[in-house]
Amino acid sequence: MNRIQPSAKPIPEKSPASFSIESGLFAPPSQDSTRAMFTPLHYESNYAYPLLVWLHAPGENDERQLLRIMPLVSLRNYVAMAPRGFACDRNVFPSGYCWPQTQDHIEEAAHRVFQCIEEAQRKCRIADHRIFLAGFDAGGTMALRIVVNHPHRFAGVLSICGAFPTGHNPLGHLNRVRKLPVFMAVGRDSLVYSPDNACADLRLFHAAGITVALRQYPCGHQLTPQMLRDVDRWIIEQITS
Repeated sequence: MNRIQPSAKPIPEKSPASFSIESGLFAPPSQDSTRAMFTPLHYESNYAYPLLVWLHAPGENDERQLLRIMPLVSLRNYVAMAPRGFACDRNVFPSGYCWPQTQDHIEEAAHRVFQCIEEAQRKCRIADHRIFLAGFDAGGTMALRIVVNHPHRFAGVLSICGAFPTGHNPLGHLNRVRKLPVFMAVGRDSLVYSPDNACADLRLFHAAGITVALRQYPCGHQLTPQMLRDVDRWIIEQITS
């Protein structure tokens, strides 16, 4: 397991509704939308951009988490989209949005991701063979779920502190999944998704013949700036390799 020594400072949990940075554009959802979009700094209409679709963390997070992460991933390299999850079970979280692993929720989550992809393709020039799905916590688990169900639609998947899903035959498309790049991150001191849990997932991937980049960070169950910088580096490696 690779060990990186970043700052373990977590990403702030609250952000302004919207802001712009030069020509970089953060577009939060309108009242009738449940998707947020990011257009990169100095957008070039003649260049086909990679697309990053982000699945937010559970609880007091929604699609606006995209506004907080993209300045730390990259302001120039990607078009990015984020869908909203589902209203949380009040017995689990008192409010907010989650990504339940039931069959109906899995299918609807995939539909929302594909809606994000279609919207990005309508509004920007997207490299169709460079679409990546990523998420944190349960968002990372759902990202893994959707990509293993639809491996032909994605160039890679990234799960930050999110376990590999169980149930509903997650490796039903194993032959195609074996060709898919996977990035997983774990906090060294996490009590939610521990290094032991990550190693168990790694053994599963190894047995299935799937190549995974698994990295451990000196933090708890947190989304840190170093993790997001490594998201950018890993995606660029997939694009340029």
